[in-house]
Amino acid sequence: MNNGTTGLSALPLGGRCVRLWPLLAGLSLTLAGQPSPSMAQTVAQKEPEQVAASDNPADDTHKGGTLRLVASASGGTLDPQINYGARFVNLFANVYDGLTAFRKVAGPEGAQLVPDLAESLPTPSNGGLTYSFTLRPGLRFSNGQPVTVQDVRASFQRLFKVASPTAGAFYGTIAGADACLNAPATCTLEKGLEIDPAQRRITFHLTEPDTEFLHKLAFIHAVILPASSPPHDTGNTPLPGTGPYQLETYDPATRLELGRNPYFAPWNPQAQPEGFPDRITYTFGIPDETAVTAVENNQYDWMADPIPLDRLGEIGSRFTSRTHVMPHPSIYFLSMNMQEPPFTELAARQAVNYALNRKALVILYGGPGIARPLCGMVPTSLPASDIGCDYTVGASPENPAPQWRGPDLERARALVRASGTAGQKVTLITANTSTDIAMGTWLRDMLESIGYKATVRPLNGNIAFPYMQNTDNHAQIGLTGWSADYPSPSNFLDALLGCENFHPHSDSSINLPGFCDGPTQALMDRARSDTSLSDEARNAIWRQVNERVMALAPMAPAFETESVVLTSERVKHFIYTTINQVLFSQVWLH
Repeated sequence: MNNGTTGLSALPLGGRCVRLWPLLAGLSLTLAGQPSPSMAQTVAQKEPEQVAASDNPADDTHKGGTLRLVASASGGTLDPQINYGARFVNLFANVYDGLTAFRKVAGPEGAQLVPDLAESLPTPSNGGLTYSFTLRPGLRFSNGQPVTVQDVRASFQRLFKVASPTAGAFYGTIAGADACLNAPATCTLEKGLEIDPAQRRITFHLTEPDTEFLHKLAFIHAVILPASSPPHDTGNTPLPGTGPYQLETYDPATRLELGRNPYFAPWNPQAQPEGFPDRITYTFGIPDETAVTAVENNQYDWMADPIPLDRLGEIGSRFTSRTHVMPHPSIYFLSMNMQEPPFTELAARQAVNYALNRKALVILYGGPGIARPLCGMVPTSLPASDIGCDYTVGASPENPAPQWRGPDLERARALVRASGTAGQKVTLITANTSTDIAMGTWLRDMLESIGYKATVRPLNGNIAFPYMQNTDNHAQIGLTGWSADYPSPSNFLDALLGCENFHPHSDSSINLPGFCDGPTQALMDRARSDTSLSDEARNAIWRQVNERVMALAPMAPAFETESVVLTSERVKHFIYTTINQVLFSQVWLH
């Protein structure tokens, strides 16, 4: 998913950040240093209950209270099949359920699939083309309505009717999906989704095997909603869910409130445990600097916005036990629109890759304690990331270096001249957080230095990513981030660069560059559909895809990141999951 404004804020002018390094000692984020071992040890040793997860029902002694979240702005639409920003998607994990889920526990086990609304995980049949589920009995939505197999069928039809950003990317192999993509209003998935109400059975028929289909069913866009849900974006109107909390009132300018779902009873605590807080409130309109102080003073319990760079040393030294540095598969990159000059030219795209000073962007983001240079489109915590570095001093796609050594500005300038694009105007799109503006300012200067007339255009964080997606906006180049929807290289390669994910004139076109290369797509299709492949063989194919993508340079990967989370003194039983990040339902408020 697009990680929106997740990250660490820097000052608007990159050059000023150097003077702030003495303030970062508490988090050990200096250029020469490594992530502070004391930080991770503090989380693991000082408060072990905060990183331990439990499969047991909620202990009544820890129930109660209101969890108070804060952000500078809301996260957009409340429609769980449309929203693709981390700010609300991670919150929705406490409200909605799909047929499958990732275990809601901390650590590597959080990447394991478990049955959610389905009784068990099916073994695919018919050569990997058929998946049959049995819906659990006695389930109810938060409005009291029973959950039926008709609701399941309608929810998958609705995915296509509302043009969900992942409709084609994740669920396009369901038989009939092509017709639904071409004519959403009349979507039936008649041949792709069978239901048997008497047996509570739902059967999916795919047009080709998808070895990650169960993972995709666990993503928030595949949640089950009442069949009566409108076939359009519901915007500010909440939809009933099945999780421990329900969305109650929402004013995008000020506040979102969640209360307990009166019809929730745990059916599988690994998939959806009972919640501890009685209520969750989300306050909007509080600037990040103010929010940090408010969380420090226990006025709020967690902040959604990046922690400003000049506050890192403060929280690391004064609030160490409440500062959590957590691993999460997440990257930042430059996306270049291959449909718009100058980036219709391969040499121009390669020039940007050579010129990109990844070390400088790491500094602007917060330092090597929480960010590391990246040479491919897959974070190093996932397979297929070990491809070497094509675009660095003394390297090329034909002769990659073992790691990034530094930018090659001379080669970048030569490529710009060779492309015939020198002197062209280039506008860089970024989010309007202080981190992104700082990086955007530096990138503007970089583009100027290699021969372009560059400007930077910051947009609201909720708008920037959809704006870059829509070809009608003619965005040339943009800086953005991406976090894992499920733990696989395909979620960074196929999701972001698959031919089926480019939709002109749409805000739901996550293939930002408009990249579509036949041989690369054939490799992705095989990795996704060949059920005979071993894990090692499948990862080898994804490695080839990563290498081909970098050779064609539709994007310039910059760095991978960790998450820095500040919590109030009240927050205990802090659980950070692989996919959904902070698990709000499991917080103890002491």
